[in-house]
Amino acid sequence: MPKGSLENHLFRRGARPLSWAIRMKVAIGAAQGLSFLHESEQQIIYRDFKASNILLDAEYNSKLSDFGLAKEGPTGDRTHVSTQVMGTQGYAAPEYIATGRLTSRCDVYSFGVVLLELLSGLRAVDKTKVGVEQNLVEWARPYLGDKRKLFRIMDMKLEGQYPQKGAFMAAILAFECLSEAKFRPTMTEVLTRLENIPVPKEAVNFGDSNPRSGSRQHPGSPGHRIAKGSRALKSPRK
Repeated sequence: MPKGSLENHLFRRGARPLSWAIRMKVAIGAAQGLSFLHESEQQIIYRDFKASNILLDAEYNSKLSDFGLAKEGPTGDRTHVSTQVMGTQGYAAPEYIATGRLTSRCDVYSFGVVLLELLSGLRAVDKTKVGVEQNLVEWARPYLGDKRKLFRIMDMKLEGQYPQKGAFMAAILAFECLSEAKFRPTMTEVLTRLENIPVPKEAVNFGDSNPRSGSRQHPGSPGHRIAKGSRALKSPRK
């Protein structure tokens, strides 16, 4: 994909910072992909949703890639699928890690982690930090529901160029995605709420993620995002 992975844009040293508008566009596109999988006639649980598996085209439309860990969802009266625990540290839902019981709400948790990465510009797990700061969810959780403290987790590379109301709406959504499984929204609900988050009317130049430079276009809502020819993993990830 022309723009590579979301992981590179957020965490690669020297990468241009993504504007608020682009971050929300990426989140919406990824949510569309997960919602499409969850609402399909045969539900698919992605199971390895993370920043490195979100690929971006030339206009920052999100495409989900690498379906090596994807599983068919429960059918009939079943509430979950029992599997060997796989995935990536920091993104996997705690109830899945504890029990091996997989549901679509596990993907919702993982989406909450990525949304938090988009807000903060920080990795889900960072071993270079100490104490609670190593785990992004645990460190950020106390600030997500407090408008007055939310600035503490917002990515400094945004330089304050984001709508405070929109940031708080996204933070509350992330908080709910990261809550106990039975209280998490569905991905369809997540998508609807993301689409209602205000984005400045100023357009975005997709060749440069800095919204203050160049000619600008308003990002439209992409369709469901699944990368064609996604490579399946040949071995499980630890």
